[in-house]
Amino acid sequence: MANTFKLKTNGAMPASAGTPDTLYTVPASTTAVVVGLTLANIHTTSVTATVQIVSTTVDVETNETVSVVKDVPILVGSSLETMSGNKYILQEGDVIKIDCSVSAKIDATLSVMEIT
Repeated sequence: MANTFKLKTNGAMPASAGTPDTLYTVPASTTAVVVGLTLANIHTTSVTATVQIVSTTVDVETNETVSVVKDVPILVGSSLETMSGNKYILQEGDVIKIDCSVSAKIDATLSVMEIT
């Protein structure tokens, strides 16, 4: 098994407030360990952000969507580290999505280790 550290970024997301954008999808035949996720407010006022994990591995009949953080405020010129020393283990097809109260006002930086 190969372990590869990767950085995934997305500037100015989501495209539409209330419609979470996909930041990362675990590739086929891969397990991913989420090491860190930082959200930065790039707006001129405070915003709220939500991070979701959509797991296709919980139940084969339905996708399970859970919030890692929901409607958390991020002040002007600041960022939020959502992991706080935790790790998330994601399986093939699992997805991390980001939403914001204002479209295109969150920069997201994700660090993962992919195990293939």
